[in-house]
Amino acid sequence: MERLPRNFSAPPRAAIGASYNEGCGTFELKACAMALSAVYFATTSYSTAACVMLTFLSKPVRNCDGISRRTFLKAGALGMAGLTFADVLRAEQANGRGSSNKAIINIHLDGGPPQMDMIDPKPDSPIEFRGGLSSIPTTIPGLHLSELMPKVASVAKKFIFIRSLVGAEEQHHAFQCLSGFEEKDLVGIGGRPAMGCVVAKLLGSAKDSAPPFVDLMQGRPFVRNSARPGFLGPAYRPFRPDISQLFHRELEAGMKKELAARGANHTLSLALSEGITVGRLENRVELLSNLDRLRRETDRSGEMAAMDKFTQQAMGILTSGKFAEAMNLAKEDPRVVARYTPRLNGAEEIFHTSEGGEAAQKLLLARRLVEAGVRCVSLSISDFDTHSNNLPRMRHLVPIVDHALHALIMDLEERGMLADVSIVAWGEFGRTPKVNKEGGRDHWPRVGMALMAGGGMRAGQVIGSTDHYAGEATSRPVHYQDVIATLYHNIGLDALATSVTDTTGRPQFLVSMGQPIKELI
Repeated sequence: MERLPRNFSAPPRAAIGASYNEGCGTFELKACAMALSAVYFATTSYSTAACVMLTFLSKPVRNCDGISRRTFLKAGALGMAGLTFADVLRAEQANGRGSSNKAIINIHLDGGPPQMDMIDPKPDSPIEFRGGLSSIPTTIPGLHLSELMPKVASVAKKFIFIRSLVGAEEQHHAFQCLSGFEEKDLVGIGGRPAMGCVVAKLLGSAKDSAPPFVDLMQGRPFVRNSARPGFLGPAYRPFRPDISQLFHRELEAGMKKELAARGANHTLSLALSEGITVGRLENRVELLSNLDRLRRETDRSGEMAAMDKFTQQAMGILTSGKFAEAMNLAKEDPRVVARYTPRLNGAEEIFHTSEGGEAAQKLLLARRLVEAGVRCVSLSISDFDTHSNNLPRMRHLVPIVDHALHALIMDLEERGMLADVSIVAWGEFGRTPKVNKEGGRDHWPRVGMALMAGGGMRAGQVIGSTDHYAGEATSRPVHYQDVIATLYHNIGLDALATSVTDTTGRPQFLVSMGQPIKELI
């Protein structure tokens, strides 16, 4: 990763609190100093604690040139937004790669989905194993799914059902689903990067009108920063909008403490709010350049001049209106929004960390982002961590996933996008075959499940099988890295032959042991 010169420093303390006249009034330099300091931090540290977030107002963005001039930026955060996202753009251009309409939507079923209650039912097993659910036939002869997935069953020929997912680390985060690797892999040099971060590095372009990787995950994956860039450095972090106003996900008590321990930088909000118009933002970016003009003039590497250029490009994406419009579901046809909204009967048990039916609309948001040019979108649906009351909780949660997947697949197909967009839905591990004394299912890393679709893959298949209790893979084990390698293949990257350079200068292949699933490509 490129770094600023060793003698780079933040603005002098005297500058903090000073005022600057910009024609439209005055504002304090404190925010600008914070922003410039943030650039120094982002380019000299591999800390994963900080993650930039963008919050969009509920008011629609409307203007012939994109974003409304009455849309505002929260003081103190915007400078950091443009500059940290600019790092992503700057790094992308260095690769000289063109754009592509291939994309990935990675759906994390947060907590570990129960394979036997979704795609691998065992109707002949004892009640303490099957958990009280029956199975239903699908459009694939001989294939049955849980009774909770009738919509997916009706279009099963458009899906791939992986029943033999192995290699789980048994850790409550989404990192393995986003990279294929265990969290501890290469941790001494920053750890492995998430797939979306690799895609940003290898396939991103500074001319793109949308960021290459957008992370919409909530809950545990967000708290534990699962979509992290690892040894690629913060220049390749995902663009992380704050969707908490659209989709509520209550954190567990332990997660709240963990999030608080990370400090304020983990939840920096780049919100459009009162005080600074887009015109004033442009002046702020110019001011940041003027504050350190001398260093820019003496920087032989051209790093800071490039930063100016990419800051402008980042600001262009943030203020053009295209990305903001994609994030605004109010811009969508209400009939399409309704299509992504399941009708729940209200009798289901809703656990305090479980999401409601509106969570299905996350997949609509993902589709809109892909249409806007985003190459990789990660999102989560919670909460599958059912150590108690598994059956009633699944009666609430699985139909939401069923409805959302069906809506997404049909929507993409009707728009002619399904062959270009690869979808995967999976979790960090499976659940125990036998229901425990609390009526729940515990962690089970021996075997899990995954659903895949689109991306030009040969759909209508079942990959692998398990024993009589869905507890062990009995044929065709598929590793997390195999799925990741398949997704890379679908987007145009050979995971076995393509490498990225780590912080020691050594090349690292995109997977270390996986390969594309031959039945699908």
